[in-house]
Amino acid sequence: MKTEESKGHIHPITHAIEEIRQIFADIGFSIVEGPEVETEYYNFDALNFPKDHPARDMQDTFWLKDKESNQKNSKLLLRTHTSPVQIRYAETHKPPFAIVVPGKVFRNEATDATHEAQFYQYEAMLVGKKISMAHLKGVLEHFFKAYFGPDVLIRFRPSFFPFVEPGVEVDMQLKKNGKEKWLEMLGAGMVHPNVLRAAGIDPEIWSGFAFGGGVDRLIMLKYGIEDVRLLYGGDLRLVNQF
Repeated sequence: MKTEESKGHIHPITHAIEEIRQIFADIGFSIVEGPEVETEYYNFDALNFPKDHPARDMQDTFWLKDKESNQKNSKLLLRTHTSPVQIRYAETHKPPFAIVVPGKVFRNEATDATHEAQFYQYEAMLVGKKISMAHLKGVLEHFFKAYFGPDVLIRFRPSFFPFVEPGVEVDMQLKKNGKEKWLEMLGAGMVHPNVLRAAGIDPEIWSGFAFGGGVDRLIMLKYGIEDVRLLYGGDLRLVNQF
Protein backbone atom coordinates (compact mmCIF):
# COMPACT_ATOMS: atom_id res chain seq x y z
CA MET A 1 0.00 0.00 0.00
CA LYS A 2 1.43 3.31 -1.04
CA THR A 3 1.45 6.16 1.39
CA GLU A 4 1.51 9.78 0.36
CA GLU A 5 4.98 11.22 0.76
CA SER A 6 5.21 14.22 3.07
CA LYS A 7 6.27 17.38 1.34
CA GLY A 8 9.02 19.64 2.62
CA HIS A 9 8.44 23.19 3.75
CA ILE A 10 10.30 26.41 3.22
CA HIS A 11 11.65 27.67 6.53
CA PRO A 12 9.90 30.85 7.75
CA ILE A 13 13.20 32.79 7.66
CA THR A 14 13.77 31.81 4.03
CA HIS A 15 10.17 32.70 3.22
CA ALA A 16 10.52 36.12 4.87
CA ILE A 17 13.77 36.89 3.04
CA GLU A 18 12.19 36.01 -0.29
CA GLU A 19 9.22 38.25 0.52
CA ILE A 20 11.56 41.11 1.47
CA ARG A 21 13.53 40.62 -1.74
CA GLN A 22 10.39 40.80 -3.86
CA ILE A 23 8.97 43.88 -2.14
CA PHE A 24 12.14 45.85 -2.74
CA ALA A 25 12.75 44.43 -6.22
CA ASP A 26 9.31 45.71 -7.22
CA ILE A 27 10.44 49.30 -6.56
CA GLY A 28 13.79 49.02 -8.31
CA PHE A 29 16.18 47.76 -5.63
CA SER A 30 18.86 45.24 -6.56
CA ILE A 31 19.47 42.29 -4.23
CA VAL A 32 23.11 42.01 -3.13
CA GLU A 33 25.01 39.45 -1.06
CA GLY A 34 28.48 39.39 0.46
CA PRO A 35 30.90 37.45 2.70
CA GLU A 36 30.01 36.50 6.28
CA VAL A 37 33.69 36.56 7.26
CA GLU A 38 34.64 40.22 7.03
CA THR A 39 37.56 42.54 7.61
CA GLU A 40 37.67 45.13 10.34
CA TYR A 41 37.91 47.81 7.66
CA TYR A 42 34.61 46.98 5.95
CA ASN A 43 32.74 46.07 9.14
CA PHE A 44 33.79 49.15 11.12
CA ASP A 45 36.32 51.59 9.65
CA ALA A 46 34.59 52.30 6.34
CA LEU A 47 31.30 52.72 8.21
CA ASN A 48 32.66 55.57 10.33
CA PHE A 49 32.89 53.59 13.59
CA PRO A 50 35.39 55.27 15.94
CA LYS A 51 38.36 53.17 17.05
CA ASP A 52 37.03 53.13 20.62
CA HIS A 53 33.44 52.23 19.68
CA PRO A 54 32.08 49.54 22.07
CA ALA A 55 30.80 47.42 19.15
CA ARG A 56 34.44 46.53 18.39
CA ASP A 57 34.90 44.91 21.79
CA MET A 58 34.86 41.16 22.29
CA GLN A 59 31.46 41.21 24.00
CA ASP A 60 29.81 42.26 20.72
CA THR A 61 32.07 40.90 18.00
CA PHE A 62 33.29 37.42 17.14
CA TRP A 63 36.93 38.04 16.21
CA LEU A 64 38.72 35.23 14.40
CA LYS A 65 41.88 33.86 15.93
CA ASP A 66 45.16 33.31 14.14
CA LYS A 67 45.68 29.57 13.64
CA GLU A 68 49.34 29.61 14.67
CA SER A 69 49.29 31.92 17.68
CA ASN A 70 45.65 31.29 18.71
CA GLN A 71 45.43 35.04 19.28
CA LYS A 72 42.79 37.48 18.07
CA ASN A 73 43.26 38.43 14.43
CA SER A 74 42.54 42.16 14.42
CA LYS A 75 41.63 42.10 10.74
CA LEU A 76 39.08 39.28 10.45
CA LEU A 77 35.73 38.80 12.15
CA LEU A 78 32.23 37.44 11.67
CA ARG A 79 30.21 40.36 10.34
CA THR A 80 28.03 42.07 12.93
CA HIS A 81 25.71 43.53 10.28
CA THR A 82 25.30 43.36 6.50
CA SER A 83 26.37 47.00 6.03
CA PRO A 84 29.85 45.95 4.81
CA VAL A 85 28.19 44.61 1.67
CA GLN A 86 26.85 48.10 0.97
CA ILE A 87 30.39 49.53 1.09
CA ARG A 88 31.77 46.78 -1.14
CA TYR A 89 29.01 47.43 -3.66
CA ALA A 90 29.41 51.22 -3.56
CA GLU A 91 33.14 50.88 -4.22
CA THR A 92 32.55 49.09 -7.50
CA HIS A 93 29.34 50.71 -8.80
CA LYS A 94 28.72 54.27 -9.83
CA PRO A 95 25.63 55.99 -8.42
CA PRO A 96 22.73 56.23 -8.69
CA PHE A 97 21.92 52.83 -7.23
CA ALA A 98 19.51 51.20 -4.78
CA ILE A 99 20.36 47.92 -3.08
CA VAL A 100 18.95 45.69 -0.34
CA VAL A 101 21.18 43.24 1.51
CA PRO A 102 19.57 40.36 3.44
CA GLY A 103 21.83 37.94 5.26
CA LYS A 104 23.10 36.25 8.40
CA VAL A 105 25.00 38.29 11.00
CA PHE A 106 26.70 37.42 14.29
CA ARG A 107 26.83 39.08 17.72
CA ASN A 108 28.75 37.79 20.72
CA GLU A 109 25.94 38.05 23.25
CA ALA A 110 23.78 35.91 25.50
CA THR A 111 20.68 34.37 23.96
CA ASP A 112 17.17 34.89 25.26
CA ALA A 113 13.63 35.20 23.89
CA THR A 114 14.53 38.24 21.77
CA HIS A 115 18.27 37.79 21.13
CA GLU A 116 20.39 35.23 19.31
CA ALA A 117 24.13 35.00 18.69
CA GLN A 118 23.36 34.57 15.01
CA PHE A 119 20.36 36.05 13.26
CA TYR A 120 19.25 37.58 9.96
CA GLN A 121 19.15 41.22 8.93
CA TYR A 122 17.96 43.13 5.93
CA GLU A 123 19.69 46.41 5.14
CA ALA A 124 19.21 48.84 2.28
CA MET A 125 21.09 51.73 0.76
CA LEU A 126 19.99 54.21 -1.90
CA VAL A 127 22.36 56.80 -3.37
CA GLY A 128 21.34 59.45 -5.88
CA LYS A 129 21.04 63.18 -6.32
CA LYS A 130 18.95 65.29 -3.95
CA ILE A 131 17.90 62.28 -1.86
CA SER A 132 16.18 63.31 1.38
CA MET A 133 14.53 61.92 4.50
CA ALA A 134 11.22 62.16 2.64
CA HIS A 135 12.46 59.51 0.18
CA LEU A 136 13.51 57.31 3.12
CA LYS A 137 10.09 57.61 4.76
CA GLY A 138 8.32 56.83 1.49
CA VAL A 139 10.33 53.65 0.90
CA LEU A 140 9.85 52.43 4.47
CA GLU A 141 6.11 53.11 4.40
CA HIS A 142 5.86 51.12 1.18
CA PHE A 143 7.80 48.22 2.69
CA PHE A 144 5.90 47.96 5.97
CA LYS A 145 2.53 48.30 4.27
CA ALA A 146 3.48 45.58 1.78
CA TYR A 147 4.68 43.25 4.54
CA PHE A 148 2.18 43.89 7.33
CA GLY A 149 -0.84 45.43 5.60
CA PRO A 150 -2.21 48.79 4.43
CA ASP A 151 -3.09 50.14 7.89
CA VAL A 152 0.52 50.42 9.06
CA LEU A 153 1.82 53.80 10.26
CA ILE A 154 5.46 54.65 10.89
CA ARG A 155 7.23 57.45 12.73
CA PHE A 156 10.80 58.69 13.10
CA ARG A 157 12.59 59.40 16.38
CA PRO A 158 16.02 61.05 16.48
CA SER A 159 18.86 58.64 17.20
CA PHE A 160 22.56 58.15 16.57
CA PHE A 161 24.41 55.65 14.40
CA PRO A 162 28.00 56.24 13.24
CA PHE A 163 27.24 55.60 9.57
CA VAL A 164 24.30 58.01 9.15
CA GLU A 165 23.68 61.70 9.86
CA PRO A 166 21.02 62.52 10.80
CA GLY A 167 20.00 59.17 12.26
CA VAL A 168 16.55 57.96 13.33
CA GLU A 169 14.84 55.06 15.01
CA VAL A 170 11.82 53.91 13.01
CA ASP A 171 8.70 52.84 14.90
CA MET A 172 5.70 51.04 13.46
CA GLN A 173 2.18 51.27 14.86
CA LEU A 174 0.71 47.82 15.25
CA LYS A 175 -3.01 47.35 15.83
CA LYS A 176 -3.99 44.23 17.77
CA ASN A 177 -7.19 43.34 19.62
CA GLY A 178 -8.48 46.87 19.16
CA LYS A 179 -5.38 48.41 20.70
CA GLU A 180 -2.63 50.45 19.06
CA LYS A 181 1.01 49.99 20.03
CA TRP A 182 4.21 51.58 18.71
CA LEU A 183 7.10 49.17 18.20
CA GLU A 184 10.72 49.95 17.40
CA MET A 185 11.54 48.29 14.08
CA LEU A 186 14.88 49.48 12.72
CA GLY A 187 17.57 52.16 12.55
CA ALA A 188 17.94 54.48 9.58
CA GLY A 189 19.16 57.83 8.36
CA MET A 190 21.01 59.75 5.70
CA VAL A 191 24.31 58.15 4.71
CA HIS A 192 27.17 59.91 6.50
CA PRO A 193 29.49 61.87 4.14
CA ASN A 194 32.47 59.92 5.55
CA VAL A 195 30.86 56.66 4.47
CA LEU A 196 30.32 57.99 0.95
CA ARG A 197 33.93 59.18 0.80
CA ALA A 198 35.18 55.77 1.97
CA ALA A 199 33.39 54.23 -1.01
CA GLY A 200 34.84 56.81 -3.42
CA ILE A 201 31.58 58.76 -3.81
CA ASP A 202 31.62 62.56 -3.67
CA PRO A 203 29.13 63.70 -0.96
CA GLU A 204 29.01 67.16 -2.54
CA ILE A 205 27.30 65.61 -5.57
CA TRP A 206 25.55 62.53 -4.20
CA SER A 207 23.47 61.81 -1.12
CA GLY A 208 21.60 58.78 0.10
CA PHE A 209 19.80 56.95 2.85
CA ALA A 210 20.34 53.63 4.57
CA PHE A 211 18.39 51.48 7.00
CA GLY A 212 18.57 48.07 8.59
CA GLY A 213 16.44 45.81 10.74
CA GLY A 214 16.00 42.22 11.84
CA VAL A 215 14.30 39.62 9.67
CA ASP A 216 13.59 37.59 12.79
CA ARG A 217 11.71 40.51 14.36
CA LEU A 218 9.51 40.86 11.28
CA ILE A 219 8.58 37.18 11.45
CA MET A 220 7.89 37.26 15.18
CA LEU A 221 5.54 40.23 14.84
CA LYS A 222 3.75 39.00 11.74
CA TYR A 223 3.08 35.47 13.00
CA GLY A 224 2.95 35.97 16.78
CA ILE A 225 6.11 34.01 17.62
CA GLU A 226 7.21 34.96 21.14
CA ASP A 227 10.69 33.42 21.30
CA VAL A 228 13.27 33.97 18.56
CA ARG A 229 15.02 30.73 19.53
CA LEU A 230 12.08 28.78 18.11
CA LEU A 231 13.20 29.87 14.64
CA TYR A 232 16.57 28.16 15.08
CA GLY A 233 15.68 25.09 17.13
CA GLY A 234 14.95 22.80 14.19
CA ASP A 235 11.51 21.84 15.51
CA LEU A 236 9.46 20.69 12.53
CA ARG A 237 6.23 21.50 14.36
CA LEU A 238 7.07 25.16 13.86
CA VAL A 239 8.29 24.85 10.28
CA ASN A 240 5.26 22.78 9.25
CA GLN A 241 2.96 25.65 10.18
CA PHE A 242 4.36 27.58 7.25
